[in-house]
Amino acid sequence: MPEGPEMRRAAAELDAVLRGRRAQLVYFKFPRHRAAARRLEGRKVHGVRARGKALILDFDNGESIYTHNQLYGKWLLGKSGHRPTTGRDLRLAIETASSAALLYSASDIDVLPTEQIEQHPYVCKLGVELLDDQTRVEDVAAQIAAPRFGRRSLGALLLDQGFLAGIGNYLRSEILFVAGLDPERRIASLSGAERAALAEASLEITRRAYHTGGITNDLTVAQRMKRQGHRYREYRHHVFDRPDQPCHRCGTGVQRIVHSGRQLYRCMHCQSAGVHA
Repeated sequence: MPEGPEMRRAAAELDAVLRGRRAQLVYFKFPRHRAAARRLEGRKVHGVRARGKALILDFDNGESIYTHNQLYGKWLLGKSGHRPTTGRDLRLAIETASSAALLYSASDIDVLPTEQIEQHPYVCKLGVELLDDQTRVEDVAAQIAAPRFGRRSLGALLLDQGFLAGIGNYLRSEILFVAGLDPERRIASLSGAERAALAEASLEITRRAYHTGGITNDLTVAQRMKRQGHRYREYRHHVFDRPDQPCHRCGTGVQRIVHSGRQLYRCMHCQSAGVHA
């Protein structure tokens, strides 16, 4: 599933080709949205934005299309009138005079007044937006300190969009590694220094992934490995998807476990188990 950085980049790409342009064609796969398609055709796109892992397309008639890729959704861009050869099912298409924005395989699509976007069941529950330019490390630290999260394990909590929006499986592993924290730890067991490390790592790693196109590893290490001929997947992450390979920091073999139903990766040397509360 694409995570916050990928969806923010997708929003920027869609915004570049749709903003200020008139939608000559709006197609929805699902019949329940056919009336909305007729209302939106001929309207200008005000812009495209990301909220957590969702994308929102705003139109000048005061309506917005909400989409969430979930596990299999994928946006593709192309020329107007062109459809790529793919086994995927087209669920949404928006065409301007020159471009086509195509959403395949996603099932979570809705149309509602723009002013009601904040009341959407997904959007209204989002926690701190790490990729919002206004978000500061102090905001993340305040969320970590909120009593309602105290008894949750870090491994589970970092997948909760109501905690820190946009984090998914690879960011979870990478943030915990950089913060030096074991996924079994609970927020209530963390020292002040550990909470600060978690706040800083959450903001730093998520924004690094956005600006680099998905690289969360130390950039000096990644650049050196790239020059040495290593493949992208070998230098992209600190620990994620690197089972039994040596930690870039200490050389200990990276461990793969299942936590909260998803695969998680950690270095047992760099991430102290600490005290379980």
